[in-house]
Amino acid sequence: MTCDAAAKLIPLYDYGELTPEQEDRLEQHLDECALCAREVRSRRALAAALEERRMEVPPLLLEDCRARLMAAVRKGAPRAVRSGKGSWELFWEALNVSLAGLGRVRQPVVAVALVAIGFFAARFGGINPGGVSTLSMAPADNVFSTVRSVQPDNAGRVQISFDEMRRRVVSGSPEDPAIQRLLVAATRDDNAAVRVESVDLLKNRPASSEVRDALLNAVAHDPNAGVRLKALEGLKSLGGDAQVRRTLAQALITDDNPAVRMQVVDLLVANRDDAMVGVLQGVVQREDNSYVRQKCEKALKEVNASIGTF
Repeated sequence: MTCDAAAKLIPLYDYGELTPEQEDRLEQHLDECALCAREVRSRRALAAALEERRMEVPPLLLEDCRARLMAAVRKGAPRAVRSGKGSWELFWEALNVSLAGLGRVRQPVVAVALVAIGFFAARFGGINPGGVSTLSMAPADNVFSTVRSVQPDNAGRVQISFDEMRRRVVSGSPEDPAIQRLLVAATRDDNAAVRVESVDLLKNRPASSEVRDALLNAVAHDPNAGVRLKALEGLKSLGGDAQVRRTLAQALITDDNPAVRMQVVDLLVANRDDAMVGVLQGVVQREDNSYVRQKCEKALKEVNASIGTF
């Protein structure tokens, strides 16, 4: 299983929605991939923090929301609010009650509050009680919208539901932890060019455990050979690490690119051990690329090992 496939299953895994076969495959991948395992732990920690704090919503606000929803379903006008307070006023009261005495879960709850603010801004700020749109937008180069639904009404107007994504640009040194986190995330981007550039910047900083895990994940799972070669360059100084050597040995057996396999041989030979000898002997017997096979044979001769398997 690749990391991309695992990323799609992890949310379902958290809620027990996977089939037994999918769950077994994902758990096997998590045992082998530290990066995905860390993602699961992070998601669970965030969920646990959010569970500790719940927002208390005033009954009048819930009643108003239900009335507006039913009116929309029936294609009627939104019902007037019974309370003298407006929807925004009710929402801010609920938010103030929820955030009172906020302690150890400040960041997760504030994040949820900001999401809620965005929802209510779209819900109550974009449509007035008469159903007339007050939304005014100016196009921007760094804002991308995906339209989800288009609903014309009898008055000749149209209501459009869309998701909006805003692009941000940050700059800084690759030594900056925040920049490094973005680079690590970029190693799993769909765009191969982005992955190549990110791994190229990270390869000289393998001392970080997050960077090392990203490089190992790239060697083991990235579909682009150029990315895998860049990641191997970053692992040169870690050739003596047991986990790194296991990943390299697996790549030597399974990688479909001869250039990658030849570089793996160089890394394994640079840190010799008995396990490496056995791996090279096995590769000599089944390797179909003459250059890779010759490199393995040369490495075995240098350590006075038999070319044939035991």
